[in-house]
Amino acid sequence: MAFEPLKFAREVRIEVTKVTWPSRKETMVTTALVFGMAAVTAIFFFVVDQVIGLSVRALFGGHL
Repeated sequence: MAFEPLKFAREVRIEVTKVTWPSRKETMVTTALVFGMAAVTAIFFFVVDQVIGLSVRALFGGHL
């Protein structure tokens, strides 16, 4: 089975025309949601880490 670069390029171009690209607005909204969820997740894990840290310090007398 030989590799045919021109045939491959033609097939790629055909497949790219079938792709439904998101609009600028959809891209911006999705990006904002990803950043927002990343921030919420970071805050959640920060709070959980602080609570666990305080618990461990209270349990062992604050010498850690």
